[in-house]
Amino acid sequence: MKKKHKKRVRRGIAGIILVLVLLLVFLWRRDFAVFSPEPETWLKRYYACVATGDYEEMYGILTKDSQSLVGKEAFLKRNQNIYEGIEAKNIRVQVTGEETKKRDHILTYEVRMDTLAGEISFSNQTVFRFDWKERQYKTDWEDSMIFPELTAEDKVKVSTEKAQRGQILDRNGLALADVGTAYTVGLVPGKMNDDSGGDLERLAELLGMSVEAIQKKLDAGWVEEDSFVPLKTISKLTQKEEFMEDPDEEIKHKKEVKEALLTISGVLLSDTEIREYPLGEAGSHLVGYVQQVTAEDLEEHSGEGYDENSVIGKTGVESLYEEELRGQNGCRIYIENADGQVKKVLAEKNKKDGQDISLTIDSSLQKSIYDICQKDKSCTVAMNPHTGEVLALVSTPSYDSNDFILGMSEDKWKALNEDERNPLYNRFRQKLCPGSSFKPIVAAIGLRTGAIDPEKNYETEGLRWQKDAGWGNYYVTTLHEYEPVTLKNAMIYSDNIFFAKAALRIGKENLERELDRLGFGKEIPFEISLAKSQYAGENGIQSEIQLADSGYGQGSVLVNPIHMAALYTGFANEGNVLKPKLLMGDVSEPAIWIPSAYESGHAQRILDAMTQVISSEHGTGHGIYRKDIWLAGKTGTAEIKQNKEDKNGTELGWFGVYTPDSDIEKPILLMTMVEDVKDRGGSGYVVKIAKTILDGWFEDDMQ
Repeated sequence: MKKKHKKRVRRGIAGIILVLVLLLVFLWRRDFAVFSPEPETWLKRYYACVATGDYEEMYGILTKDSQSLVGKEAFLKRNQNIYEGIEAKNIRVQVTGEETKKRDHILTYEVRMDTLAGEISFSNQTVFRFDWKERQYKTDWEDSMIFPELTAEDKVKVSTEKAQRGQILDRNGLALADVGTAYTVGLVPGKMNDDSGGDLERLAELLGMSVEAIQKKLDAGWVEEDSFVPLKTISKLTQKEEFMEDPDEEIKHKKEVKEALLTISGVLLSDTEIREYPLGEAGSHLVGYVQQVTAEDLEEHSGEGYDENSVIGKTGVESLYEEELRGQNGCRIYIENADGQVKKVLAEKNKKDGQDISLTIDSSLQKSIYDICQKDKSCTVAMNPHTGEVLALVSTPSYDSNDFILGMSEDKWKALNEDERNPLYNRFRQKLCPGSSFKPIVAAIGLRTGAIDPEKNYETEGLRWQKDAGWGNYYVTTLHEYEPVTLKNAMIYSDNIFFAKAALRIGKENLERELDRLGFGKEIPFEISLAKSQYAGENGIQSEIQLADSGYGQGSVLVNPIHMAALYTGFANEGNVLKPKLLMGDVSEPAIWIPSAYESGHAQRILDAMTQVISSEHGTGHGIYRKDIWLAGKTGTAEIKQNKEDKNGTELGWFGVYTPDSDIEKPILLMTMVEDVKDRGGSGYVVKIAKTILDGWFEDDMQ
């Protein structure tokens, strides 16, 4: 009996152990299913891989059956091409239902994503089941998981309708930047000579390219025998130029290049649209240019609708108003079946052409100023002194924006950069020493602070003066002696000593405070970014000599030409300084930048003195005087030296002149600066330039 009992006990224990083992195995398998992330988590992980571009991890979430139907390489290529081709991002997934059938977990869900053509949204369904070996849920996959209507035979296509870039127009509706036509020079490999080495050398010379660069384009993977391989864009002769009887050298060269190109086997010239700048060098610093986007541009402007075929404004107004000018390309994302038919449109965005930008610029005046000044290192600001509208902004020497569109040769780019005159330098955006053109500003401050009595005779000091022996060997010098030494005469004769003494009486604190109030050290309210004007370094005016020199626009005084032109408008507008304006619009009420910048009576007194600068035979601006039109202005010559002992420094010549009469048909204010006027007549040289400009401006008015 004992043996049987022991045997039954052993059997019972074995049975209990077996049950426990089976239970443990069951619980062990169950735990992996319970504690593994839910199918919903794996679904969201799958779509998260799209955002990160981790298509290999996506493939790892597929069931073995699905992986056997679609190879890894094919899966990676298919998904990458589609998702990156439509620029899918910001993908949102929401599970809306779940059903369990045996081992299958059937998830119903909604997907939303942003793309090139806008948002795509759809409902879908997929099956997840637990993979015991890998201890995670896996999904059955078909092409319909990308888009429900998509099959393995279908393609996802993106078509783009290019937006027209807006024009840049002058005040009269004339184009400063517009659509033009050029030639794209290309090669058709199948039509080239068998031995094309000599042809390629001739072609490279004509286009300013290297043979290696041409060969690289011909060797591209997409090129077939009948492909048109574009090499370079060149300017196209207009119909008028084609039949011109006596063309100039530039037009002759264009004709010769065209004829030579067409003698080379395989070369074709195809018309293409380009951005065109009718003013050329005369408007380039103002208008700027566009160029093909770079990889850096695409990264910086990701999600803004740019692609590798886009252009983007790089400088000037083209860059300033890039957002308005460029417009938005139309885009369509659709599924195409094996027969090439549109199966379903997934998203569509209509084309929106860019806006036209109308400037206050008068293109004929812009070109006239450039033609007159092109040989000098100069800049000219032309404004309407009664509205603040900017009529011209010219910097010379210049470059031609069209060269950037057509593709500038290395030699030409090198020549521009190595030119000592610095044609790429935009002078009207800089701050420069104003010399005596600054004296009307100091006069206004002197009157406001009571440091200048306009009726007082301050007595002559001769042609050189210093405050006291503490100045050592430093003297303020002037060019003319005259009597009486009043404010008006000091302006007429441009007396440095008068204004140096005035600055000392004004005092450091008053001068700094008043110049701060007049916009020094502050952003100038203008569409184009400009250098801030200054009167000293970070620590202000540091000495009596620096303060005295500031009185006649030397010392550390640096002024932006557009700022200076704006300050002159205060003398024609009862002391109110107008805001310079570049965009056309309602000018019935000019925008005031600094109200009561000068007291009205003081502004009138300075206007009277500036009138005498032109009308008096002793005035430094008398060379521009005319009986038929009221003009007022001030000259200036600024010495640019390395130090006080420098005898070889250069000079900047300035002249600001304007029409005070608001009823004149064509009011104008010119602020012109020319470098290196030493030994060329100083500011007198600039007066001659301004006279030529104004003669043309007013003669056009009379014709």
